Amino acid sequence: MSQQYRGLVFDAYGTLLDVESVASACEAHFPGQGLALTRLWRQRQLEYSWLRSLMGRHADFWQLTADALDYACAALGLEADKATRSALRDSYLRLAPFPEVPAALRRLAAYRRLVLSNGTEQMLRAALGLAGLLPELEAVLSVESVGCYKPAPQVYALATTQLGCKPGQALFVSSNGWDVAGATHFGFQTCWLNRAGAPAEQLGVAPTLTARNLAELAERLQSAAQRI
Repeated sequence: MSQQYRGLVFDAYGTLLDVESVASACEAHFPGQGLALTRLWRQRQLEYSWLRSLMGRHADFWQLTADALDYACAALGLEADKATRSALRDSYLRLAPFPEVPAALRRLAAYRRLVLSNGTEQMLRAALGLAGLLPELEAVLSVESVGCYKPAPQVYALATTQLGCKPGQALFVSSNGWDVAGATHFGFQTCWLNRAGAPAEQLGVAPTLTARNLAELAERLQSAAQRI
C-alpha cells in the first residue's frame, strides 16, 4: 500500500476510548445520575486542562480527573466518600474502545500510528492496554513531557518530533472538534471523527477530512492509497 501520510496521530479520549463508558460505574454508585455525572465530569476535566494551561499552573491529568469528579459530584449534590471517588477515578483506567476501533487500527497497519493525549502515560497505557490497542501503536505520547495541555502547539510538536516529519506530512485524528482545530492551526492534516453529528467549531480553521468513525476513515485511506 502506498502511503499518503508519514504517520497517523490519534487522540485517545473520545477518539479511540469511549469516555462515556464510565457511565455504568457512575450509575452503579449514583442511580439515575450516571450519565449526568459522566458528562459534567468530562466537561470539567477538559475545562480544567485549558484553565491550568492558561494560568501556568500545571497538574497532571490524573489529578485533573479527581478534581473534576469532585466538582461534578458537588454540583449535582452527590455525596461521594473517598472510596467511591477512588473507584470512579479508576474507571478512567478501564475505558472501553469504540466498537470499530480495534479492527480499524489493524487495517491501518501500513502507517506509523501513535497516540498523543492529555492523559498521563500511566493512565494511557493502562486503558489502551486493557482495550488491546497497544500492539497497534508505535508510541504513546503524553503532554506531561511539556507540562501543558492541548491545544498548545508544543503538545502537537511532540508527534512531529516522534515521526521526524513536518506537520503537513502527518494526519491528526480526533473526535474532539476543539482538538482538531488546534491541530489544524498547528499545521497537521486533520480528520474530525464526528461521531455525534455535531456542528463544526467556529475557530477559523476546518479539518482536512471528516468521517463518522474510524472504520470510515480507514476505508477512505485504504482506497486513496490504492489509487496512488
